[in-house]
Amino acid sequence: MKMIIISAFIFISFCKSWAAEDTQFPITIEHAFGSSIIMQNPKRVATVAWANHEVPLALGIVPVGFAAATFGDDNGDGILPWVADRLSKLNAKTPVLFDEGDGIDFEAVAATQPDVILAAYSGLSQSDYDTLSMIAPVVAFPDKPWSTNWRSMIRINSAGLGMAKEGETLIAHIEAQIAERVAQYPELKDKSAMFITHLDPTDLSVIRFYSANDARVSFFDDLGLHSPPSVKNISRDGQYSGESSIEQIDEFNDVDIFVTYGNKQLLTPLTTNPLMSKMRAIRSGAIVMLGNSQIATAANPTPLSISWVLDDYLDALAAAARKAESTQ
Repeated sequence: MKMIIISAFIFISFCKSWAAEDTQFPITIEHAFGSSIIMQNPKRVATVAWANHEVPLALGIVPVGFAAATFGDDNGDGILPWVADRLSKLNAKTPVLFDEGDGIDFEAVAATQPDVILAAYSGLSQSDYDTLSMIAPVVAFPDKPWSTNWRSMIRINSAGLGMAKEGETLIAHIEAQIAERVAQYPELKDKSAMFITHLDPTDLSVIRFYSANDARVSFFDDLGLHSPPSVKNISRDGQYSGESSIEQIDEFNDVDIFVTYGNKQLLTPLTTNPLMSKMRAIRSGAIVMLGNSQIATAANPTPLSISWVLDDYLDALAAAARKAESTQ
């Protein structure tokens, strides 16, 4: 596994005060459920849902608790490798890990006595938000659930910490890293990609995919790719996913690269299905099978994971792009 040195994440100077000295409290954060007021510099930070804890960690703040990882957690300790690496660099012990297998563990969150709860990237319901708000001010998603991209995740969560300027600096560092690496993969330029949510090899009658509103798909733009018109046209109402009958497979002939969480066992059903095999990306073999790897975990980009697997993800996409070119 190749890794870019994450020197850009050494923001130790920021954590002396945790919030920039010129930050004026109280802070009001507008979001999908209204607004939250953070009266003073939060000392105890909890996060829920996927990857929100990576924002304070990247800024030098160790949360008092965050959601345990399940997908991509090879050793079963609830911490993904880029998070473990960051905790080590901060000389920090593992915080409380919330078990969200059956939803948010409100009692566990409350037990950490947070001053603020970060959830800019999440699928909070109104009920979830109301319950969490009884514990501490909640920084929720701005519009639709699970549709906050990595920049907005950083921007919103860092604002909730009183570290908006530091958040912008972090975004700039990550953007520079991405641009440097993507420049080495010209074959990705102007290629279109579609991200499939799940395919059942025993039932390929429906194609389910992430919409143009999803963070995984918007990340394609950072990598020199783009979402094709067929996906954009179905990305209605701000939803993060969509589906289409396989009978409409011809609509997706504008897709160059097919990305999915499946593994190699799915290849035969895909390539032999009389309708699916007509899809141009399938026919050319321009398929990226992410499986249950670390790349699969980080294909949904987060502040710490992007640098960790960027090279490997770009390699896989570029190999598929070359196959797409060979059939054009």
